[in-house]
Amino acid sequence: MIDILERTKHFAISIIRLYSALPSTTVAQLLGKQALRSGTSVGTHLREGKRRRSDAEMISKIEGAMQELEETAYWIRLLCDTGIVQMDRVSGLLKETNELTAILVTSAETLKQRKAKKSE
Repeated sequence: MIDILERTKHFAISIIRLYSALPSTTVAQLLGKQALRSGTSVGTHLREGKRRRSDAEMISKIEGAMQELEETAYWIRLLCDTGIVQMDRVSGLLKETNELTAILVTSAETLKQRKAKKSE
């Protein structure tokens, strides 16, 4: 099974490929750059979290990654809703966004529970 760091790297590569295939119109490039920025930063949050000093810091990094995933999904949907990209081109990316979010929600909850037990 691919670990979360490898999975987020593959996600970033897919976002890069999506951006590279966009038309050169101003709107496409603007929306694409937003998706590129947020989509490639998901993995950086988690990699930074690997070097955490505390569970609270890791929770913060995971929650940052979840925010970036939500933002990425928003930009991708705008690309579709404006007709720049066809939904079938990005349905896999949106599915992966949801799956990564679910994994990170579970991870954050586990860390929060562990943190709460430590403080008891």
